[in-house]
Amino acid sequence: MNLELIEKEFKTKICDEVNLAQEGLNRFIVFNPFMFDDGDHLVVLLKGVEGKWLFTDEGHTFMHVSYDDIDIDKGTRKKIIDNVLLGYGIKNQEGELIAEIPDNQFGDALYSYLQGLIKITDINYLTRERVRSTFMEDFRALIEETVPSDRRIFDYYDKQHDPDGKYIVDCRVNGIKRPLFLFGIPQDDKCRDVTITCLQFEKFNAPFRSMAIFEDQESINRKVLARFSDICDKQFSTLAINKDRIAKYLYEIMEDK
Repeated sequence: MNLELIEKEFKTKICDEVNLAQEGLNRFIVFNPFMFDDGDHLVVLLKGVEGKWLFTDEGHTFMHVSYDDIDIDKGTRKKIIDNVLLGYGIKNQEGELIAEIPDNQFGDALYSYLQGLIKITDINYLTRERVRSTFMEDFRALIEETVPSDRRIFDYYDKQHDPDGKYIVDCRVNGIKRPLFLFGIPQDDKCRDVTITCLQFEKFNAPFRSMAIFEDQESINRKVLARFSDICDKQFSTLAINKDRIAKYLYEIMEDK
């Protein structure tokens, strides 16, 4: 192993602030400029194990994140972290984050490894992703709390006109003059899909009213939102601050038998 060549590759692929220091047999500390929010540096070691070279944090990353009372062992945040690890080729071995180095590509492997660690240590990123990924869960929970189970159908589609289920309604509320189609909209793509779904149900000559709840309406592209507004009967700009209004509106709709 040529330490100088590997260190040069690190500097070329990452930055000049990356340095190697030997600490025992086949064990090297990878000094790097990347830090946690509190100023501590990410811990990265290069180790030779059973004829292979790998990077490890020796459990330091998860331990550090846990100092901020961030629960990473269950729920949505765990799913986010698992996706990050999968995307950057990092394995979680009982809290130790490990990435093997393929074909002596030390520089590329370190770059990918550091990117993964940075994503995990970015608490703002984890919180932001958690909010984004739980929006539809919150949307469904509000409906379950408000609409009786015998009057709602989640993931509804018209089996007669659309047997393959191409045009999905997040929730259909029944027992009223015209069924109410409820949609949760977290981003532009979903807004476009809902527009197409509503137009398709119009072609089916299906009687319905539509209602949309946005995660953040202001984040939707103006043209996408304009087309959607032409076909949607009722909209709420956000879920978080409109729960009481949404529930009140649903109660009023359900009385229209």
